[in-house]
Amino acid sequence: MRKFLLASSALAIGLSVPGVALAQEAEETPQAGEEGQETTVEETTGAQTIIVTATRRAQDIQEVPLAVTAVGAETLERQGVVNVQEITQVAPSFSTSNAQLASGSVVLRIRGVGTTSNNIGFESAVGIFIDGAYQSRPGVALSEFVDVERVEVLRGPQGTLFGRNTSAGALNITNNRPDLNEFGGFANATYGNRNLLSVQGAINAPLVENTLALRLTGAYRERDGYITLQDATGAEIGESNGADQYLIRGQLGFETEGGIRGRIIGDYTESTAPFGAALEVLQSPVETAGLFGLVGLGARGGMSGPEVATSPFDRTSAQAAADSRIASVNFEPTTEVDQWGVTGEIEIPLGDSADIVYIGSYREYNALEAYDSDFSGIDVFNVTSNVTEIETMTHELRIQGDAWDGRLEWLVGGYYAEEDIAQAASFELGEDYGELIGALLFGPTGGALGPNPLTVFSGGIDPAGTTNTNLYSQNSTSWSVFTHNTLEVADGLKLTLGLRYSDESKDGAFAQGNNSNTLCPAILGAIGAGAVPAPLVNTIFGTGCFAFTAPADLPAAAVFPLPRTFADTFEDNELIYTGKIAYEFDAPVNVYASFTHGYKAGGFNLDSTAAAGGADPRFASEEVDAYEAGLKAQALDDALTLNVAVFHEEFSDFQVLEFTGAQFTTFNVPRALTTGVEIETVWRPSANLTFNGGLTAMNARYPDDCAGDQTSPNVLALCGNSLTNAPDIVAIMGATYERDLGNYLDFFLTGQIRMEDDRRTSTQAVDPSNLAAAIPVPFDVQDSNAKINLRAGIGAQDDSWALEVFANNLTNQITRAVTFNTVLRSGSRSAFIQEPRSYGITLRGAF
Repeated sequence: MRKFLLASSALAIGLSVPGVALAQEAEETPQAGEEGQETTVEETTGAQTIIVTATRRAQDIQEVPLAVTAVGAETLERQGVVNVQEITQVAPSFSTSNAQLASGSVVLRIRGVGTTSNNIGFESAVGIFIDGAYQSRPGVALSEFVDVERVEVLRGPQGTLFGRNTSAGALNITNNRPDLNEFGGFANATYGNRNLLSVQGAINAPLVENTLALRLTGAYRERDGYITLQDATGAEIGESNGADQYLIRGQLGFETEGGIRGRIIGDYTESTAPFGAALEVLQSPVETAGLFGLVGLGARGGMSGPEVATSPFDRTSAQAAADSRIASVNFEPTTEVDQWGVTGEIEIPLGDSADIVYIGSYREYNALEAYDSDFSGIDVFNVTSNVTEIETMTHELRIQGDAWDGRLEWLVGGYYAEEDIAQAASFELGEDYGELIGALLFGPTGGALGPNPLTVFSGGIDPAGTTNTNLYSQNSTSWSVFTHNTLEVADGLKLTLGLRYSDESKDGAFAQGNNSNTLCPAILGAIGAGAVPAPLVNTIFGTGCFAFTAPADLPAAAVFPLPRTFADTFEDNELIYTGKIAYEFDAPVNVYASFTHGYKAGGFNLDSTAAAGGADPRFASEEVDAYEAGLKAQALDDALTLNVAVFHEEFSDFQVLEFTGAQFTTFNVPRALTTGVEIETVWRPSANLTFNGGLTAMNARYPDDCAGDQTSPNVLALCGNSLTNAPDIVAIMGATYERDLGNYLDFFLTGQIRMEDDRRTSTQAVDPSNLAAAIPVPFDVQDSNAKINLRAGIGAQDDSWALEVFANNLTNQITRAVTFNTVLRSGSRSAFIQEPRSYGITLRGAF
């Protein structure tokens, strides 16, 4: 076991509550315009003031005319939020899911809107910014949260403030800056169930007082997986969905006597834990009929573990299958992900009323993954190597300031980015591929074709051992100019106008490396000669020329949907704009209304069948018109804070990726909508007790007329249904009790519950092959559930040490994130589940 430990520091016991999120204690509040200042608090009679930079200026969150949830470091720690995916525990409008790939299948959603993706060509609808630098893919930003100052969840489309435009929202993650004056640090050590071992730490060292400082941060986390892997015999062969990762980050911060300040950040992360196993929740009819046994694949065709549901809508049986947490594979997956990056930030004052801000970054991301892609213990279809490389360079330059005695706050800027993506995916048909096809065809043909039907129509060619490597690439360039300006036209009345012109260009390509497939040409010859019975043509073609392994550019590609290589260009540009009006009735009450036209660029479906049948491998850009009105208020001598936002967002050319069981398809849905209300509140009835709550009630849906003039069954099947993983109601309620125990000791107890309504977990809600019958997709809906987190701690009042115990998902609710048609297994459904219960103990120390 690798061990990583840096000298470090401990718990800050100041309260940080999600929703309207209170911050850590500090001595003074930064002045407006000082972006990059640490989160600080100003004590009032009953509450605290959190300073955020969601508008690229340091502002009290209650004065920002924007729906934003800000979460401080202590709340992240107390709710067990260790990475981007777990922000769901503190932000009701934010959700996330992951599928088979640690690198490429992460989906982030805000207000029910996200970009479902197992395709490296898709950009996320929710942008991620770490220390001001844009992270081009969610998988790039999955490293551990350590030494984090705060996380801001900006809800709704962004574009006139941040360097990269996004259509659903943004996460703005800020790490603690080097302190130029004080030496110190912290160290945290955690041990928990499933052999959790986590060590975090940081050390801050001024090198030249008031001028130059170094801050080093590190973390190591190891944990057993929560899914047991079994082979076809039921023997345990490994585990999945654990942790084995570390992070190192170094910062050099500086400030001159003339006020020039900045920092240089370098980081490296690595993760090697097996990931991406799925559980079968519905048996294939071939399983239940015993047909696998007739071709020598055992009673269940390599599926091990407990019996799963045989009724398509027996949710109880599906839940029991998920509770078992046993997945069938023929080998343990391999995951090796590493990345490094450099970010530079500098702020140069221009007199007393303006600043130049530059943020530049360079990042290299590499992932090697190998996995059983048929999700069964028999040897059918394997990804022997999936290598992904992403290089990203970004530059953002802003000039911002104020005029007219501060009544005008102005900002103009420019942004430039380059991204190079290369992916090489190597596939192999296993020893049992032909027999699996035999089991699927055994019933319809009465066994007449034998245990390996493909050999019958290919002159005896066995598909076992067929290999292929698909090569994908995308090179993109993005540039934009933007401005964001706020004018106080009368006392308390402010108008905001933001504009952004964005230009996108991408070169995408698919080529094929080594291909040993002789089966597909033989099958095509048999079909052309009329040797395949008409009722079997589609099945024999689809399995004999399986999309991931079929040779590209065969002559028959003009007739059949076979892989075609391509090299093409995508170009687009868009004017993004926002207008807001805000009014401060009294110091504790602010109201606002806004309209924003947002945009997310299109690109290429980086899949082998993207150009099949002469299809255009490109997908269109996604646009959104968003309307929002909100209220931010404080009462009871500022002991009660209440924020409310009402929103309606209309998406056009909504980007969707769907796995059909045999290939990945991408398409644009002409219309998608999300409408709702968000409520966040914090109440401090006494100095010792704090209550927090958050509610998101929304209707994120494809309207009945979502298809426009399109006739594609994939699009039509979506109309009238909710978006994927978009529950109508999500609520968070929590309480924290803190007390001075005397003898230099403090105590706290905090608890929080997150409740969510039913949600769909599949791309489709009904079977697109039979729209007239409107047959629901089996096991699409994840039932409503509630997850409880508890933490208690005792420590020194000077924060020199603390001891905590915790339990997350206390009642062990096992929920599904994504449900899908099991690969090459007609009628079977499988699911990727979310984190089960975790508990442990944490020791913190500071110096």
